[in-house]
Amino acid sequence: MAAMATIPSTFLSHQSLCHDLKKNSASSRRAKVFRVRAAKVPAGVEMPKVKPKLTEPFLGFTKTAEIWNSRACMIGIIGTFIVELIFHRGILQMIGVDVGKGLDIPL
Repeated sequence: MAAMATIPSTFLSHQSLCHDLKKNSASSRRAKVFRVRAAKVPAGVEMPKVKPKLTEPFLGFTKTAEIWNSRACMIGIIGTFIVELIFHRGILQMIGVDVGKGLDIPL
């Protein structure tokens, strides 16, 4: 017995919609001219006379990036303090590192 495949009607309408769009896009490929007019500068505002000379950032180290890095660091340190206050253990003790016993090096 042969199995019949059913195609949902939404798929068929989508196909016809795509076909109509392709037909319309072919006719809209004619060159269209757009005129762009700049907005007028408000009264009392002067245009800058000299273009600022900006230096290239060294490997991504910019002032804004460093400000955000320091903010993230502060949040991380405060979070570490809160975790240590809640569990009464240090972060190293929580991950299994023995602390406070010194080095076991025979001298």
